[in-house]
Amino acid sequence: MTDSDPIAALVELFADAPVAVLTGAGLSTDSGIPDYRGKGTVPRTPMSIRDFMDDSGYRQRFWAGARVGSAHISGIKPNAGHAALARLEAAGRIDGVMTQNVDGLHRRAGSRTVVELHGNGSVIRCTDCGNRWTRNEVLGWFDTLNPGVVERSSEAEIAPDGDARVGDVSDVIVPPCPVCGGILRPDVVYFGETVPPGVFAAAESLLNGAGALLLAGTSLAVNTGVRLMHRAERRGIPVAVINRGPTAADARAAVRIEGGTSEILTALVTELG
Repeated sequence: MTDSDPIAALVELFADAPVAVLTGAGLSTDSGIPDYRGKGTVPRTPMSIRDFMDDSGYRQRFWAGARVGSAHISGIKPNAGHAALARLEAAGRIDGVMTQNVDGLHRRAGSRTVVELHGNGSVIRCTDCGNRWTRNEVLGWFDTLNPGVVERSSEAEIAPDGDARVGDVSDVIVPPCPVCGGILRPDVVYFGETVPPGVFAAAESLLNGAGALLLAGTSLAVNTGVRLMHRAERRGIPVAVINRGPTAADARAAVRIEGGTSEILTALVTELG
């Protein structure tokens, strides 16, 4: 649908019930995190959990990239789009946020109910014993084992997941689990894995109480978002899209706005009062 006043069309979706919101990488680009599929983005192969678990060199590259990229990530803050969604929740216009992002920015912006469909990159767990630590704790262990890695890779390019693309990692020592010596991994859903049933059920709960579904900053290239869109369609509620570039929902959208999430969500908050 093309509307002469797209913000007004969005406002109408909030008339009868809270709106369910699903966010993707495009919401965080204004915070300085590169998009995976936006204009000018270099195509890349998503990280496979099988590669991570089976290839020690892959883990060396991952942890070196995580450590070098952490200096960049530490300065990243929620943007106006995150803040707008937190305000909508506080006003009762949405009941929470479903997100495909693992950057934790929704909670930092003040959102209270956040369904992190793909996990949270700031949490690290052992694949053997299940113990968990913060990402910063594990990166501290990495520094002890690998002095000088950050300095040698200070010019490395930052990837869309916030990690750096480092060069030679043949001498990198990967920190093991301090409890059992097992393999440590981020507590996120990688390619080849599925969203935990309980997490998806929490997303469905938000969707089941909603009068519409708003997709913000996602192309719906990942199956998780597509499944939620199909559930919205089965419920007969309208779908709205805010995104830079095409999405898998464009042909189905009751409202489609081409543009950045920060400015459009901010304008929506203003119009809703």
